[in-house]
Amino acid sequence: MKASGPVTPCPRCSAALHTTRYREGLFFLCPDCHGRAVTFPQLLRVAGDRWTTSILRQINRSENFTELPCPFCRSPMRSFASEDPPLALNACKRCTVVWFDPHEFEAVPSGALESPDAVRLRGIETMAVRKLENLRERGISDEDLDLEWKTIPAFLGLPVESETNPLNLRPWVTWGLSMVLFLVSAAVFTRYDTAVDTFGLVPAEAWRWGGLTWVTSFFLHGGVFHLLGNLYFLLIFGDNVEDFLGHLRFALLLLVSTLAGDAVHVLMNSHSTVPCIGASGGISGVIVFYALQFPHARLGFLMRYFLHFRWVQIPAWGALLLWLLIQSIGLVQQQTGLSNVAATAHLGGAVAGFAAWLAWKRIENRPWLGN
Repeated sequence: MKASGPVTPCPRCSAALHTTRYREGLFFLCPDCHGRAVTFPQLLRVAGDRWTTSILRQINRSENFTELPCPFCRSPMRSFASEDPPLALNACKRCTVVWFDPHEFEAVPSGALESPDAVRLRGIETMAVRKLENLRERGISDEDLDLEWKTIPAFLGLPVESETNPLNLRPWVTWGLSMVLFLVSAAVFTRYDTAVDTFGLVPAEAWRWGGLTWVTSFFLHGGVFHLLGNLYFLLIFGDNVEDFLGHLRFALLLLVSTLAGDAVHVLMNSHSTVPCIGASGGISGVIVFYALQFPHARLGFLMRYFLHFRWVQIPAWGALLLWLLIQSIGLVQQQTGLSNVAATAHLGGAVAGFAAWLAWKRIENRPWLGN
């Protein structure tokens, strides 16, 4: 064995890990405690697709953080369990590395790749190792690199995901609904006043068109920034929630949150003749569900002090508290006539999102979830 590159400390005993070749792959071995960090490409090579995919799913679902730091980015690793064989493991999802304590790696089953492509796999592993070593040499974490392209929305005051969770299924509902929202809103911008008066939700006439405006108002927006803002929140939070709930349950969450937001707005403004439009009520339910289901997911904000900018990262649960505070202030402003933003619809959707999270929390770990 031969140590190479900058020192990477063992999360157990802080000894310097040695880069070692095994079965034509690489892992990082501790010479003192004999634990090792293994990349996903190497796990694929050793154990095959089926076992490695099951491990990745367990990591994605785990919200249990340990005191063990990742040897590369130094962030707390997630703990999860492997059923066959029964192992209690730790992993860093951002660095795609699993930590094995002594003798655990030897228990990993051997398996063949179901879709072998050795050249491609070696290329993936080489890039992953180079990325980890480059991060160590530069003294920065990979979330700093991820945030570079997100500067534009952050500069506008929008949160960005500091950590992107891998998805187990394609978020067709999120993508499809975003496309429909964009197309419908763009189509009616030229006839905006007529469309809003006809299809907006008017509290004083809540049951006109047989109550259809409770749904049609979801697809109308008050302007380009209103539309783009809602699309942004739906896309960055909706994919993870849809991945957890599955397509049908996610669509149901959006529908229930939208109707709940409309109901609260109508009840608190029953005599208003001002049409209410926008997808914010339904998206508020998605935001609350995301923050409750993934409370440790980190969101980045770009803080500005005159000409100085600084990234600030807070967990999703902290961002939810901040969001609820902003909505509460907006509610006061709406009721006193200082704002035309329907904070009532936002809070109604948020309540629906909270209720949905309570209802579905008990099925989080069922194997058929998300199919």
